[in-house]
Amino acid sequence: MRVRTIKVEALARVEGEGSIRVRLRGDEAIEVQFGIFEPARFFEGFLRGRDCHEAPDLTSRICGICPVAYLMSACHAVEDALGVRVEGGLRALRRLLYCGEWIESHALHVFLLQAPDLLGYPDAIAMAADHAEIVQRGLRMKKAGNAIVAALGGRSIHPVNVRVGGFYRVPRPAELEELLPELRWGREAARASLQWAANLRVPELERDYDFFALRHPDEYPFTEGRLTSSHGLDAPVGDYERHLREEQVPHSNALQSHGEGGAEYCSGPLARFNLDYDRLSEEARAAATAAGLAPPLRNPFKSVLVRLVEILQAFGEAVALIEAYTPPPAPYVPAPSRAATGHGCTEAPRGALYHRYTVDEEGTITEANIVPPTSRNLATIESDLRALAPQLAALPLPAATLLAEQAVRNHDPCISCATHCLRVRIERG
Repeated sequence: MRVRTIKVEALARVEGEGSIRVRLRGDEAIEVQFGIFEPARFFEGFLRGRDCHEAPDLTSRICGICPVAYLMSACHAVEDALGVRVEGGLRALRRLLYCGEWIESHALHVFLLQAPDLLGYPDAIAMAADHAEIVQRGLRMKKAGNAIVAALGGRSIHPVNVRVGGFYRVPRPAELEELLPELRWGREAARASLQWAANLRVPELERDYDFFALRHPDEYPFTEGRLTSSHGLDAPVGDYERHLREEQVPHSNALQSHGEGGAEYCSGPLARFNLDYDRLSEEARAAATAAGLAPPLRNPFKSVLVRLVEILQAFGEAVALIEAYTPPPAPYVPAPSRAATGHGCTEAPRGALYHRYTVDEEGTITEANIVPPTSRNLATIESDLRALAPQLAALPLPAATLLAEQAVRNHDPCISCATHCLRVRIERG
């Protein structure tokens, strides 16, 4: 039986450097590799010996697309270690900051990375020649998200105003109110974009994922919640490493994350939609219904629609938070040092992001562990490619290659985030 190989040496329209290799015998995949060849960056290693209050700023440099996720997960882990709880107005500002990141990151993915696939263009520039209004709308929505991050973080890329316990400075009401006209526009633009995208044709694929996401008693998950999965996991964040482990695979500079018994977890928008649908706003649920979306939703190619639902959720929540804003009495909660281990997990646009830090009596980090959502999705991406084998086998090679690339882009992998965690052993004779 003929063996055919689908090979992509450098995957386009994802963050970072990765490759795809799929070998087919008939309509069966006999080898699947999502190779990550970007050099590892060893963030856990150079955090050791640093003051724990530096962890948010240092780890936020892991990613220029989702620095807020690293800031927040690091803050939560350090605050957990130091016995600090951030509540009230400061907590609301954190959710607002997260709204900004979800908007800008999801808009980037939907309009510039995934939409060209769905419309048959090689990139967003070529797509703009025929769909200028759609691309311009996406860029304007992204700019609105960036404006939230800049207002709270001091700048839109790698914010500098976030600290353990809160912020260095909190904004005046007038500074946030300036954002409202554009955020209200973005709310309507997100609804219109979801209606537009719902009419796009996407490939058919149903996967029985074990979805993994945070779940909060009464909020759609951004910054807090319990670890949950569709196959029964329900645990506090501090138990993360009891239920998930990481392992090296030969073809990747990033660790792959698995659950107990080698289970694959799918993290990100599709997981949140299925596990936390009842925590979406009434407005977001109604828009999802109008677009034909309801849980259980197991087609990874429809994750582009869920991102638009989450953009609408984030715009709506951002408007509500600003309209209700009263500056807190202090910009941060003091966090005196003590020896302890702390855990933090928040929902990055691409999925749950876990941090653990052990600190000594002086607040110096002695051990660190960071598990980005892309590490958790790597095995799932490869599993998607195996499930697509019959479709890949039936297509001409160029179309099969494009479908394989799109299957990877569905999960919006942030490869640079994942490559900091390579384990290295040096042996000397």
